[in-house]
Amino acid sequence: MLRISREHCVRSRAEPGCVAHNVHVDAENGSRIVFVEYWHDEAALRAHFAAPESRAFAKALGGLAAARPEMTVYRAEQVNLA
Repeated sequence: MLRISREHCVRSRAEPGCVAHNVHVDAENGSRIVFVEYWHDEAALRAHFAAPESRAFAKALGGLAAARPEMTVYRAEQVNLA
């Protein structure tokens, strides 16, 4: 799962509008991986989800997962603490 996830991240970083795309292993649950992505706008994110490579990745990852993968998308904004 990590190998194809890392490959997916590298490929995704080359897509228009991708600022960052990373995969992480949960320190408390080693069988859980988390993706942290930063896209220029929602249109770029939607284009990423629609890309055939992204759809193939999701299908491949689902086939390897012990349980059905869950995805939650958040809209975040930077906070200046200074």
